[in-house]
Amino acid sequence: MACITKRRGRYVIDCYDQHGKRYRKTMKAGITKDAARKELHEIELKIERRTFLHEKKTPLFSEVAAQWLEYKKTRCRETTWEMYQGHLRNHFSELDTQKINFITTANIEKFITARQSENMNLASLRKILVTLNQVMKYAVRNRLIDYNPVIDAERPKATGKVDEDSEISILTPEQIRALLEAEPIQKYKTLFLTAIMTGARQGELLGLKWSDINFTSKQIHVKRTFNHNRFFEPKTRQSIRNIDLAPMLVKELAAWKLISASKDEDLVFQSEMGTPLCCFNMVRRHFSPALKKAGIPRIKFHALRHTYASLLIEQKENIKYIQNQLGHSSPTVTLNVYSHLMKGENQDAVCRLENAIFEGTGHK
Repeated sequence: MACITKRRGRYVIDCYDQHGKRYRKTMKAGITKDAARKELHEIELKIERRTFLHEKKTPLFSEVAAQWLEYKKTRCRETTWEMYQGHLRNHFSELDTQKINFITTANIEKFITARQSENMNLASLRKILVTLNQVMKYAVRNRLIDYNPVIDAERPKATGKVDEDSEISILTPEQIRALLEAEPIQKYKTLFLTAIMTGARQGELLGLKWSDINFTSKQIHVKRTFNHNRFFEPKTRQSIRNIDLAPMLVKELAAWKLISASKDEDLVFQSEMGTPLCCFNMVRRHFSPALKKAGIPRIKFHALRHTYASLLIEQKENIKYIQNQLGHSSPTVTLNVYSHLMKGENQDAVCRLENAIFEGTGHK
């Protein structure tokens, strides 16, 4: 049974933890009996929740992070694991030497403020916080701490007014035609056209094989991606999908297959040695020069995917169809990314509503 005794002028907490092991703690000089009772009560609550740890056995953040990283090794992509490893190695020095149960929400917010004062990119900071949150969740699951302090921390926000239209680069139809005309090599012209007309991600295009293209149904079946010099299965179930092909693109792909003399199991876009294209070299040697020749401001290759989505939205295609074609996990993701491209007014919609209610009634 837990009790408080007094030895040599100091109060001593005496109890047994959730494992039946005796725990004794001598309070500092000057601590009152009420304060000792309060601490004993907190210890008893932790014992009841089975989260109590002796001070000497409480691990440091760095130790818990290392355990979590080992746990994640077989539960995520190798590239994702390497990202986690980089985060833990480079960004948590002020937390590494702290006991895991001493890290509070205030510590997390101080960490966020410090990163923002260093002008860290907001997207990078948010990714780092995802890693930190997972480490602390792991500590909660393993009963090293009672709660996750990251949950209550105020998340970083963008400072200053951001022009939403500048966040996503989009090509106009005129710019698309100019870009394709500016690329002299058929392989890369076909690659750019496929990116624009399918909205497929760069890794999905570089991992595409001829066997993935059904010329009869006019569809591409996305079932692998090539990133960081490795092939992977798509991350989510929604990313494994069929993308519809326009007749023009079917014709261009068929022509490129004939020119390249490729077999069905060959990559659609491969190097002269039959290996996957290096995305860095492709952008540096072909995409960027073609943009410059066409008089288009420099953009990322991913902007071709945004262009595809924006054109479908402009055509007022069904948002569920756009989501499926892009491989987003839900229509909400698609709306979050592209909502600013949707017009705030739509007279056609309200006219259709009026006709549905009042046409033929004499009230118009």
